Amino acid sequence: MTTDRTHTTAAQVTSTASLLSAVAAHKQTLALADSDLKNRALLAMADSLLAHTEDILRENARDLEQARDSISPVMLDRLALTPARLSAMAASLRDVAALPDPVGQVLEERVRPNGLHITKVSVPIGLVAMIYESRPNVTSDAASLALKSGNVCVLRGGKEAIHSNMAIVSALREGLRRMGLPEDAVGLVTDTSRQSAADLMNAVGVVDLLIPRGGAGLIRSCVENARVPCIETGTGICHIYVDAHADLDKALDIVENAKASRPSVCNAAEVCLVHKDIAETFLPRLKTRLTDDRAARGLHPVELRLDRTAAAIIPGVPAGEQDFDTEFLDYILAVRVVDSLEEAIRHIRCHSTGHSEAIVTEDATRADRFTAAVDSAAVYVNASTRFTDGGEFGLGCEIGISTQKMHARGPMGLSALTSYKYVIRGNGQIR
Repeated sequence: MTTDRTHTTAAQVTSTASLLSAVAAHKQTLALADSDLKNRALLAMADSLLAHTEDILRENARDLEQARDSISPVMLDRLALTPARLSAMAASLRDVAALPDPVGQVLEERVRPNGLHITKVSVPIGLVAMIYESRPNVTSDAASLALKSGNVCVLRGGKEAIHSNMAIVSALREGLRRMGLPEDAVGLVTDTSRQSAADLMNAVGVVDLLIPRGGAGLIRSCVENARVPCIETGTGICHIYVDAHADLDKALDIVENAKASRPSVCNAAEVCLVHKDIAETFLPRLKTRLTDDRAARGLHPVELRLDRTAAAIIPGVPAGEQDFDTEFLDYILAVRVVDSLEEAIRHIRCHSTGHSEAIVTEDATRADRFTAAVDSAAVYVNASTRFTDGGEFGLGCEIGISTQKMHARGPMGLSALTSYKYVIRGNGQIR
């Protein structure tokens, strides 16, 4: 048995290594491709995606059937593709094609006293690898951003979406072929074992950047174990603070949207903080809106997990020790009553993952204090955290949402997939 396991692991390593080698061989081709060619390829990829709608939906149905008994309903929704979602994926490809090319941009320019002309120019990163979980739309988003920014990419999705991802990548590669670009510029790891993820994490000298996108366990594993450069992304314990000076109708709309419009995504709210001066008025309305009214309309009600003060005002589930540090990705919202704006800021500082936070208030001074003091990638005033998204930010789409500060932060679009180099022009200067 030991021999068999060793042999299998070796085969998996070779397979992943071969894929990386095949993709890396085209780094220069993509880096030197002009904007017009890249844009035409993106449009061809969008057309191919739609042309293969029937094939992709059939393979997605296989994934859904196999995953039905092993993942929650909200995660099944995350996995599911529909004609409308495929159309949105194609639209994202076209949106990326319409964006300015980030490669070759002059970022800084200066002439030194000795006559040297120094230019700082944006360049592709090279080979971008991505490990992600059950959202098949990420496959086309990542491929489009990599292509437009002059990078090649290796994608490794989760086992739940493997048939969907294979069908999507097949369609995208067909679009590349039609435009004369190498289809191996987009590679898919079909081995979904932990070993293949480890292979990407350890591909020193081949993988120029690794981006994990998924749950806390995946991201922690990559950040702690990767030997290649890695960006920490995605885990979203997002907060909404309803201030004493909030418009309560506005607050109810924002909280419901942030929690219940799509609870399985990282920009969904997980915690609602409520100022004590409005708690007795607001909390009963919050329960009615999120629990009672939704159930009456046939929608999934939100379970409220309440701290001691909130539980004295409305019925709900007593908050457990970890409830304010959990990314539920479900119809669950932790609720705490705070004494002041400063206490809300302190709570966020202690419990946030640095993703997205919001304040609902009509007091501009308090809003300014919140945005200055809260150190997350996206900080909102009177808007839902669900807008933390590349498309909503005008980036076309995103390859992930960085919760670190270097080298990218927040939704990562095209510019986040570039680095830079200095080009120095002289006339015989020596030092």
